[in-house]
Amino acid sequence: MSFSAFSLHPSLLSGIRELGFVQPTPIQAEAIPIAVSGRDLLACAQTGSGKTAAFLLPIMNRLIDHPRRTTRALILTPTRELAAQILDDLNALAVHTPLTAAAVYGGVGMGPQEHAFRTGVDVIIATPGRLLDHFTKPYAKLPGIEYLVLDEADRMLDMGFLPAIRRVLRHIPTRRQTLFFSATMPPDIAVLAGEMLKNPARISLQRQAAPAGGITQAVYPVPQTLKTALFLELLRRDLIREALVFTRTKHRTDRLTAQLVNAGVNAARIHGNRSQAQRTQALEGFKKGAYRVLVATDIAARGIDVEALSHVVNYDVPVVPDDYIHRVGRTGRASATGDAFTFVSSEEEGDIRAIERAIGKSLPRVTLSDFDYRRVGEPSLEVPRAERIAAIRAQKARERASAARRADGRGPSRSGGPGHSGGGGGRPRSGGPSSSAGGRAGRPAGPGGRPPGRRSR
Repeated sequence: MSFSAFSLHPSLLSGIRELGFVQPTPIQAEAIPIAVSGRDLLACAQTGSGKTAAFLLPIMNRLIDHPRRTTRALILTPTRELAAQILDDLNALAVHTPLTAAAVYGGVGMGPQEHAFRTGVDVIIATPGRLLDHFTKPYAKLPGIEYLVLDEADRMLDMGFLPAIRRVLRHIPTRRQTLFFSATMPPDIAVLAGEMLKNPARISLQRQAAPAGGITQAVYPVPQTLKTALFLELLRRDLIREALVFTRTKHRTDRLTAQLVNAGVNAARIHGNRSQAQRTQALEGFKKGAYRVLVATDIAARGIDVEALSHVVNYDVPVVPDDYIHRVGRTGRASATGDAFTFVSSEEEGDIRAIERAIGKSLPRVTLSDFDYRRVGEPSLEVPRAERIAAIRAQKARERASAARRADGRGPSRSGGPGHSGGGGGRPRSGGPSSSAGGRAGRPAGPGGRPPGRRSR
């Protein structure tokens, strides 16, 4: 089957051909005809299977001949990175069309996003929290929504977005086509789907949670204090070319990145406490090869899409088996191949056994030859609790002192005259890349854009 079998608009087919894709993935082959017909859809498919194009292409096909300057499609995603990635994918597919789109997420200025609302871009791709921020303003009305997509719905519920999603639904028309995509289908997702969908078609391409078939998985038993040393040795021997590395917490991400940089490895980090500009810089640098290693927490796992990523490394074993699926799904995407290594200390053996039960197979144990597993390793990445509390208190004290200085600079003098100028001025303007608002959708995607289907050989 080729994309031409879906009766898509010639402009979309031209974009697909220029990207070099001729054969749809299984989820695309099943979902696109249903979505083009106008039915609601509930789809469960593996991470990395091509879900994005499965919902973008039908919506774009319906919107091409509509009048412009009315937002008719809303796509909700759990993370900033995923919103930006979907925008890139849409841009690549829409290169020969008049369609416009915008990404709306936190961590950047609201001005360009406000402009997208006011001009009526065809598609808005948003995280729920920032979208609700805009909904408090009179310009952010979306009465023309005809298509709603929930992407990575299970992750949105994991992140506590269910109340926000229900609030978003109150701001958009009830008469619409809804496409509901999820990598897994736990009971909470089934309940939400039942509330949102009307007589949906159902697609399930995985009978149990499992990584994509092109991923080679291995477990490296290693003491907790030697995990960094083992990772550095794998890099030194070129057994890992580049890697996306997952840790359990934000401060473990920070400390591991510092250890890698101190060892001479070009590494960057990405987690929820980093500004959007920092997260964008780290991800783009990793995609372009400026960083050999990107260290991340699960918060960004589903928004990181790097073309031909060779390795994912679980520095910490995830406690929830679904998180393992989503982590390792960053490699082996769209029928490509990749390796997923998991470092397992003795304290984590129970967690890795739970993962093996969930995916239905035992993972091979690997021991690195000529590596001294008995040496004295790096100190733990964990910062002692007392030290963390002291650092938080010191930071709060600095913030209070800074706020007091600003208040003194703005406040009235004792004599009733104007306060001192300078220092504490007005509220600083939010910064961030203006590209978050998208603009014309027809520009080509940057590196790492997710393919709509399999590459032709």
